[in-house]
Amino acid sequence: MESLYLLVPLSVGVVIAIGWVFWRALESGQFDDLERPGYSILEDDDLKR
Repeated sequence: MESLYLLVPLSVGVVIAIGWVFWRALESGQFDDLERPGYSILEDDDLKR
């Protein structure tokens, strides 16, 4: 029972931290274009020198 006094606030803090990191990723545009990196592998834009 005593462990709940530690684990409940700790888990709430972890959930808040994960939510904050996810919100920062959304605000910075991390998930704006999810398909472009997949197509960039298929394109052959290498410059030959």
